Amino acid sequence: MPGASAGFAADRRLLDTAALDAALERGASPLELFKTTLLAGQDELLARFRNGVSAAQLVPARAWLVDQLVTRTWRRLLGGHNGAALIAVGGYGRGELHPASDIDLLILLPESGERPPLERLEGFVRFLWDIGLEVGHSVRSLDDCAQAAEADITVATSLMESRLLAGPAELHRAMRERTGPARLWPSRRFFEAKWQEQQRRHQKYDDTAHNLEPNVKEGPGGLRDIHVIGWVAKRHFGAETLRDLIGHGFLTEEEYRELSAGQAFLWDIRFALHSLTGRREDRLLFDYQTTLAKQFGHRDEDHNLAVEQLMQRYYRTVMELSRLNEMLLQHFQEAILYADDDAIPQLLSKRFQARKGFIEVTHRQVFKRHPYALLEIFLLLQQHPDLKGVRASTIRLIRQYSHLIDTSFRADPRCRELFMQILRQPRGVSHVLRRMHRYGVLGRYLPAFGQISGRMQYDLFHAYTVDSHTLFVIRNLHRMALGKYAEQLPLCHRIMAQLPKPELLYLAGLFHDIAKGRGGDHSELGAAEAEAFCRAHGLGSYDTHLVAWLVRNHLLMSMTAQRKDISDPAVINQFAQLVGDQTHLDCLYLLTVADIRATNPGLWNSWRASLLTQLYIAASRALRRGLGSPLEKDELIADTRRQAEQLLRASKLHHMTIRKIWAQFPDDYFLRFSAEEIAWHTEAIARSGPADLPLVLIDPDSPRGSTDVFVYAPDRDNTFAVIAATFDRFGLDIQDARITGTRDGYTLDSYLLLEADNGPVTDPERLAAIREALRQALLQDPLRPPPPVKRALPRRLRHFHTTTQINIELDARNQRTILELITADRPGLLARVGLAFSRCRVRIINAKIATIGERAEDVFFITDADNRPLIDPARQAELRQALLTALEG
Repeated sequence: MPGASAGFAADRRLLDTAALDAALERGASPLELFKTTLLAGQDELLARFRNGVSAAQLVPARAWLVDQLVTRTWRRLLGGHNGAALIAVGGYGRGELHPASDIDLLILLPESGERPPLERLEGFVRFLWDIGLEVGHSVRSLDDCAQAAEADITVATSLMESRLLAGPAELHRAMRERTGPARLWPSRRFFEAKWQEQQRRHQKYDDTAHNLEPNVKEGPGGLRDIHVIGWVAKRHFGAETLRDLIGHGFLTEEEYRELSAGQAFLWDIRFALHSLTGRREDRLLFDYQTTLAKQFGHRDEDHNLAVEQLMQRYYRTVMELSRLNEMLLQHFQEAILYADDDAIPQLLSKRFQARKGFIEVTHRQVFKRHPYALLEIFLLLQQHPDLKGVRASTIRLIRQYSHLIDTSFRADPRCRELFMQILRQPRGVSHVLRRMHRYGVLGRYLPAFGQISGRMQYDLFHAYTVDSHTLFVIRNLHRMALGKYAEQLPLCHRIMAQLPKPELLYLAGLFHDIAKGRGGDHSELGAAEAEAFCRAHGLGSYDTHLVAWLVRNHLLMSMTAQRKDISDPAVINQFAQLVGDQTHLDCLYLLTVADIRATNPGLWNSWRASLLTQLYIAASRALRRGLGSPLEKDELIADTRRQAEQLLRASKLHHMTIRKIWAQFPDDYFLRFSAEEIAWHTEAIARSGPADLPLVLIDPDSPRGSTDVFVYAPDRDNTFAVIAATFDRFGLDIQDARITGTRDGYTLDSYLLLEADNGPVTDPERLAAIREALRQALLQDPLRPPPPVKRALPRRLRHFHTTTQINIELDARNQRTILELITADRPGLLARVGLAFSRCRVRIINAKIATIGERAEDVFFITDADNRPLIDPARQAELRQALLTALEG
């Protein structure tokens, strides 16, 4: 498309070309003159932006500014009659230059006659770099252009957007003809390639525009999606601007305005990013979001931060652009790929038919006469999986008539039945809900869902907006029912296959976060919404209560597994009491797994999977036994000892040796460890001597889905601090710590570790290095503090502030104290905590380590040096102050 700068009026405030030319004639240094002129022009553009001028005006203005300098440089260094053409390509060819955009140039050589000397071309490019322009250039002949364009569609696209800056116009026209659709990349082939290119690009960004740090240019719904529309329109229709698509019947005036407004907003964001960073930065990183929110006039409100307001506007904009992109590409697909397909439409219902593999209305008044058809079309898509999608003209009609989804529509029994049928279909549930969301139907049918559309939570824990997360949850739940995903989550698949009404789980997933951002407890508010919806849609009392209970308690299982000691029978019995029966447990387990897996790609790992499975199995056992006869502690200990003894028979250890070792172990040891772990520990201790201490055992891939490190060593106050510091120096994350003191002055420590990529440690050399480093650290003088951890704070963590909270409570039944620490995550955190504990002579019995985005939420089960709980308020205050001092250091 022609560059915007081609028709850009001269702007003397930006650049007085007459004054520039006069200064050159007076003999001013071209290098200094052009450099200061460029800087002054860019400063002027930035000042205008800060004063509220839209980037839609500034982007072509910068292209015009650069045009003036580049063309004058060309004439000065190469003269006007060298036979070559100077051509702007790519974004510069479109006349679109943001503050840090590359200046892409093609120097097109004539086939015969005079050619510019190579040293002059090099001097031309070098001069442009010297004045401050980042230039990307190529020097090609017509044959070179044709060969490069044929080999690479990116080159063909760039040349298609070319704009002549200087030189023979006929040479430029010849290049356009040689690389045009009549010679290369005909419109059908071009469209297919660009469509596949967009699909690959979207997959790179998890097929959602709602990542926490989106790419304004390349992400779904971003500027590149607008470019794709323009490229295809130009290749097939010869359209010079997007507005030309109106005349071709592919775009309405209203859609053109929406497309232009969306592009203008994204241009404002991109212009601000380039200006703020001083480089070509297209990622809306946490580093810049807060600053840009203030720059765009947003202010913090109750339950809605300024940055969340900006990002919600961004996400809603790119969603709308995604809808337009999908509709227009569908139009192009029909016009380009299926133009010769004259298949007879197949009737699907009175209101819909299939044409060329796509569903469409039988007449344009369908939605106006039968509003419920706005839901029926999605049900038909599920019932006819051979359909490839929705005809573009029908997508437009859905958008046109979506306003009919109002209070009376939602109260219509036909609409309610259709919505429930969609959830009850055996296939396509998540796909069709996503399509309903893209077309704006889901948010209108569920206004509360519309409110969370594009809503972000400014933290590192939630990787997606609330609406995207919710739809990922439903996708995860639906996949549990499909055989092709059974190997990923076999237990979930078995449970899901036994559920008679999976739609109840989908409803719980749909409503579990629907009340976020309102203030108050979103679980309680969401449960009320879910209950009202279920009653209105004819669900029975039991089903209604089940859905509402799941929404109200959707965090119960993850909080229990990650923050409580689930080796304690009392914790299991209490959890089972809250759940009540196996159906509630089954549904809660499935919803919890789906929720965690949809929150953050890095959050789900084998450790969390094993933790939830352990809790599920223990709770199932408690429910089978009966809530009135809970499993007793002594009974569980005896059972674990018997199993461990059976495993140890293969080791040929004498039973008296085993009993002698176990005599030093407290009862709690047999609660915290499995029979397999106890057998592993016991055999290693039995076969070790004084020279082997401290004993360090490593199971690189334990059944808990992590690397299990076991330490048997003389007990001392700073053991935890030393071990935590050692792990931190290796970049390892502690997931769980179980620490048990023996009766004869030793400690039995078990740590479950993961690498930074959430996997266990697998490299044998690294495992050996960890083992040796632990041994050496534990052999050091016990009065010598561990060396400080020197790893830098990761970039993402620098932009969040978490106020440290320390909560201390008594666990009288287990004669210990529970300390909950919520603070900012940072390298060396656990080593600092351990050092504070050792200085206060506090023993750690157990620890549940959880990193929630930028926050550490750790729970420590502790006693004093005499194995008694910390009851004295003065001792608690001393410990609290020691922790605060350690964390501030």
